[in-house]
Amino acid sequence: MGEIPEHLLKRAAERKAQLAAEAGGAGASEDASAGSEETTGSERTAGAEAASTDAPVAPVEEAPVRTGLAAKVPEFLFQRSKNRRAVLSGGTPTSSGAGSGGSSAPAAGAPPAGAPAMVGPDGHTHRLLTVVKSGSIQQTKAEAQDKVHTWPHLLSIELGAMLVVTAGLLVFSIFVRAPLLGLADMNQTPNPSKAPWYFLGLQELLTMFHPMVAGVTIPGVALVLLALTPYYDKNLSNKPENRKYAIAMMTIFLIFWAVLVIIGSFFRGQGFNFVFPMKDGVFFEL
Repeated sequence: MGEIPEHLLKRAAERKAQLAAEAGGAGASEDASAGSEETTGSERTAGAEAASTDAPVAPVEEAPVRTGLAAKVPEFLFQRSKNRRAVLSGGTPTSSGAGSGGSSAPAAGAPPAGAPAMVGPDGHTHRLLTVVKSGSIQQTKAEAQDKVHTWPHLLSIELGAMLVVTAGLLVFSIFVRAPLLGLADMNQTPNPSKAPWYFLGLQELLTMFHPMVAGVTIPGVALVLLALTPYYDKNLSNKPENRKYAIAMMTIFLIFWAVLVIIGSFFRGQGFNFVFPMKDGVFFEL
């Protein structure tokens, strides 16, 4: 058992003094009533003395001497613990201390009449189990979360995909020759002159609209709509049937750009005119 705090010892001393004062007042009133009874008649006194001499005298139980840490515990706590053990064992609670006239005074810390059992000095009904030092309380139980660390859960997968793609490009470059053309001739311009395949969609738009519209407005609106899609569709589900808006936006963008690239690659001939590949041939170079 740890050392009892100073404020508990102070409260116990104040309660002891209060109980001693109440016991002294009760003893004085009993002495006054006893003197009045002696003046009223000698027969009642003689009968009381005969009854007191005939009645067996109960032995007075001496309180054990406490040493060490037990000496700092208030007396009423020991008495209350003793009474509680007696009640649990089926016996009768005992009271400590006796007043004048053979009447027993209420035990220190005993609950008053009509009050619930195990009432403390100030009327509290809780029991003090132990005194612990104040400190931070941390939650040791981990909560389930749907997040994982970037390493190694994500980066390990990306590293594996990068190695696979690099190995595939290495094998492809060994067996397939790059379609390189001859040296550039400033006096001879290729016909048709096409941009790389990933820019053919933009070149196709330039044949239909003004350069400001084809090069800035249409691509800018498409990119802004794609950037705003996650803010509109906030569903966290991974199932396609629950992400219809996001999937529809991305599908429309991909199909629109893929159609423009296919037209610019296979349906544009000399002078970048529209031709059918099955009639005039395929004017397509990597």
